[in-house]
Amino acid sequence: MITHLKFVGVPVQDQDRALAFYTEKLGFAIATDQPMGPGMRWIELRIGQSPTRFVLFTPPGHEDRIGTFFNGSIACDDVEATVRQLEKRGVEFVEQPTRQPWGTFAKFRDSEGNTFVLSSS
Repeated sequence: MITHLKFVGVPVQDQDRALAFYTEKLGFAIATDQPMGPGMRWIELRIGQSPTRFVLFTPPGHEDRIGTFFNGSIACDDVEATVRQLEKRGVEFVEQPTRQPWGTFAKFRDSEGNTFVLSSS
């Protein structure tokens, strides 16, 4: 039976720039970074103890997805505190923390222009 979500793909233009952003600014860890055919790399990143990985890879023909909205949410314990920490590292927030009945969220952009929701878990 299905057990979990293995990875999510994040479309990127520049894998080196994206890798620096995700590791240096967001604190993700490299799980694998290896060649995947001519001129391509497969980069998987770990987020804490989560089994789900982030993959910095754009399949050929999907370049139009770069710089769009990520249809999902990255969880943290305290949105306000995490926003303060990430802003100190240079992460650009396009929407500051907003409280809703279901929780608090904020939105940020990665190095490739993709927009993500950060929300309380």
